[in-house]
Amino acid sequence: MIRKLLALSLSSTLILSGCGQGTVSTPPGNGNSNTTPPPAPPTPTTAQAAIKHVVVIFGENISFDHYFGTYPNAANTGGTTFTPATAATVAAAAAGTTPLPATPTNINNYVSNPTLLTANPNLAGGNGASAANPFRLGPNQAATGDQDHSYGPEQMAFDDGKMDLFPLSVGTADGTTLTNQTAAPGIANTTALTMGYFDGNTVTAMWNYAQHYSMNDHSFGTTFGASTQGAINLVSGQTNGAVVTLPGAASGVVADGQGGFTLIGDEDPANDVCSSSSATVQMTGKNIGDLLNAGGISWGFFEGGFNLSLTNTTTNGVIGSGTGCLAGEATGSRATGAVNIPGNPLKADYIPHHQPFQYYASTANPTHIRPASVAAIGTSAETGAGKANHQYDTLDFNAALAAGNMPAVTFLKAPGYQDGHAGYSDPLDEQTFVVNEINAIQKSSFWSSTAIIIAYDDSDGWYDHLNNFVNGSQTTADALGFCAKAPTLGGVNTTAPVQGRCGYGPRLPLMVISPWAKKNFVDNTVTDQSSITRFIEDVFLSSTRIGGGSSDAVAGSIMNMFNFSSTVPPNPNVVLLSPTTGAVTSGN
Repeated sequence: MIRKLLALSLSSTLILSGCGQGTVSTPPGNGNSNTTPPPAPPTPTTAQAAIKHVVVIFGENISFDHYFGTYPNAANTGGTTFTPATAATVAAAAAGTTPLPATPTNINNYVSNPTLLTANPNLAGGNGASAANPFRLGPNQAATGDQDHSYGPEQMAFDDGKMDLFPLSVGTADGTTLTNQTAAPGIANTTALTMGYFDGNTVTAMWNYAQHYSMNDHSFGTTFGASTQGAINLVSGQTNGAVVTLPGAASGVVADGQGGFTLIGDEDPANDVCSSSSATVQMTGKNIGDLLNAGGISWGFFEGGFNLSLTNTTTNGVIGSGTGCLAGEATGSRATGAVNIPGNPLKADYIPHHQPFQYYASTANPTHIRPASVAAIGTSAETGAGKANHQYDTLDFNAALAAGNMPAVTFLKAPGYQDGHAGYSDPLDEQTFVVNEINAIQKSSFWSSTAIIIAYDDSDGWYDHLNNFVNGSQTTADALGFCAKAPTLGGVNTTAPVQGRCGYGPRLPLMVISPWAKKNFVDNTVTDQSSITRFIEDVFLSSTRIGGGSSDAVAGSIMNMFNFSSTVPPNPNVVLLSPTTGAVTSGN
């Protein structure tokens, strides 16, 4: 009887439920009708909504392997100790902070390619007595000689992609500074110096920024070449359209095959009172400054030493005499910050061929006119002849930031002694500048909507093992092999392919420091210097492109280094570093 009642009850339930259709499911939990529903998915945002300020810190002369060859594994035999994030350090993260993910393993360097340290292609006989594997330089060897980073020799070092002729083609024997440093390896005093690399005990700040924010390990110089090519590619993606304005610059350009010229040398800009009196060029076409002006976006390029009314007395001597183009920043400014490591020669703080906007008549400030006021810095009131025209000193950026005025787009160029360029600067001096600027921005009211990008102009000729060839050239300045392929990009005045833009060049570091950056993330997207231009265009200019053959139209995007999946930034904690040691002083 009981079985019949149970069967009847079950049958009735099935009939009423329509075999499961239209049933009301019980929410997970204890069955209580008051159970809290699951949280709604986050509301995504966009780069345009989240990012209101972009700051590009543009350093000098570093290849990726030179700074990150063994990342995240440091020798910890001197300098500042670096500990990579692991499951243990993640678990021990302080309560209330954003967890630090374990360091990614997808980085393309010596750690993922260990034979590069023991059986490197540059150990081959073509390099003669300077054949060598990569070797570590410690913090007490931070001051090194400058390597050859010219357009042609860099191509020769690549050897049609074999990457095996660096000591022969671009290496420069030190012979001066490293001999004064403790425990410098003997090979460092040959042309094998190009194979030297630093680790997290010297470039500690850079490794900490990579570990707490986002880094790209497939970013390249848009073309081969030195500082000028890198700086101009950063702001225009186009080294074609050069015009020789003083005859000494003729050797720095090459015929483009279409009736014009492409810049392949390090000649000074014509539109600068501090430039060479015998060799200058001017660039035609547009740059990102022209687009920002047209769009009504505030911006500025800030380079150390641009204010010619100031002098700079250092603990190592005096740069220049009185005022003028050899002057540096304010009296005593070096003594309060980093000071050149003994052995580094003194260098004028302002270097004209590091200032790309001075090459263009439309964005130049030839006589270094001072801004009308701190409040006017970067605004449209500064546009045009007879005005600062958006070209300033780094001290002007710091003054504007302190006053609550930060342009939407900022380019920061350190004074010469802090720009990291081997031969007259070093990683420790660079660290001081970079950390001080980033700390100041992070402490400001602008931090929550800011993206700081650290990038470089060229590799200095330091060895890097990776290449990515996308554009050929067939001139007498080009090496045989990959550069003999047909060119693909047009020029400033023609849609026909132009010569003199062989690339990509060497691999360079690229990092993003932002509340919106992915944390401890390595991006493998192929990018180049004009990818930064493209990002600025995408965020502020509705993806308007420069045109005239600019590589911004084909550049890879850096958007994968960010996380815009929520209106709440994924990386909100401020991580402050010591400008002296590069160690984290607060935040996680």
